[in-house]
Amino acid sequence: MKESYIDYAMSVIVSRALPDVRDGLKPVHRRILYTMWEDGLTHNAKSRKSATVVGSCLGRYHPHGDTAVYDALVRMAQSFSLRYPLIEGQGNFGSIDDPSEAAAMRYTEARLSRIGEVTLQDIERNTVNFVENYDGTTKEPHVLPSPLP
Repeated sequence: MKESYIDYAMSVIVSRALPDVRDGLKPVHRRILYTMWEDGLTHNAKSRKSATVVGSCLGRYHPHGDTAVYDALVRMAQSFSLRYPLIEGQGNFGSIDDPSEAAAMRYTEARLSRIGEVTLQDIERNTVNFVENYDGTTKEPHVLPSPLP
């Protein structure tokens, strides 16, 4: 039993908790960015409700719970959490004093930042491998073709 738990814990840490060195992202971050790319939420497009982005990501790629996805989206929009935010947020995305106090996803809007777009710009040039999503209905990138981590 102890050995099985250690094997499981290590697989979770390696596959979900640690960012991949190739693109610097965890699976949830990668899936959010790819969902936004697929939905056309580029830096010059109109922002869309964060709840819509979260729902699309959950339905297509990440069936683990909306709070985890929204928290990851919020963090990628905070200029005080990332040197270069990958998402441009509209609304209350928290403050440096309390980054976890972002407004509910129904009150905020998001789109990719310019740098967020750069992480995906070569996705259609067969630069990365795609794998099946959790239910085999579509494919998602194993890593993003990001020129910067």
